[in-house]
Amino acid sequence: MLEILRSQLLRRLAPAFFAFLLVSACSSGPKAGGPLVLTVGSEATYPPFESQGEQGFEGFDIDLFKAAGEAAGFEVEFQNLSFDALIPALQSGTIDAAISAMTITEERAKTVDFSRPYFKAGLAIAVQDSDSTIQSLADLKDKKIAVQIGTTGAAEAAKVEGATVVTFENAPLALQELSNKNVDAVINDSPVTLDAIATGNVKGIKVVGELLTEEFYGIAFPKGSKNLAKVNEGIDSIIASGKYAEIYKKWFGAEPPTLPATQP
Repeated sequence: MLEILRSQLLRRLAPAFFAFLLVSACSSGPKAGGPLVLTVGSEATYPPFESQGEQGFEGFDIDLFKAAGEAAGFEVEFQNLSFDALIPALQSGTIDAAISAMTITEERAKTVDFSRPYFKAGLAIAVQDSDSTIQSLADLKDKKIAVQIGTTGAAEAAKVEGATVVTFENAPLALQELSNKNVDAVINDSPVTLDAIATGNVKGIKVVGELLTEEFYGIAFPKGSKNLAKVNEGIDSIIASGKYAEIYKKWFGAEPPTLPATQP
């Protein structure tokens, strides 16, 4: 009887034990005799910020986080996650941080902490090359708009009176839908849309009008994360040393704008 009870107890404890091992394996910490290693989530379908190349993860965000790590004494291991899965992964402790061209917003800041701003961006409207009727957000009334789910572009599109908003898992799919002439416009981060046009990844579209917003990207962390200060230290260091400007020019071919130390 004792042996049966012991067997039943082990079966009940096993799932919790393995779940503990899984979470522990994903949490940050130094490798044996090595530096701090952060597990960082990123949606690798968003060039020029993050994408998958022949050598693995690449892009502005990837280079920036690695450089910050070198400056502040930590290492980074990237995991590819969909954009809308990043904050839940932070909340569950599956990842230590998330970098994925994520705009710092009051709503997001309720559930995660953000690093200092590391990139200045804005939303832009893209339309078909032949379209001369759309130049502003007001012109999108009663139109069909494609967006990436969970983004500030999706939030902006939701404000347009009478518009039909179609959501996609990532920005390339939304832009391709416009290229295929299935929607009237896309609202998306300007650098990403311009890069897709310049590289020929999507054809037959253009960016119109002025930027809809001024936004700043930040690296997201679980609330109260002890790693936030270390990463901010690294970002501060590469901005001061000129390494940030070097990375910016590599991916955007221009001098970077001045960044605020905190979200405006």
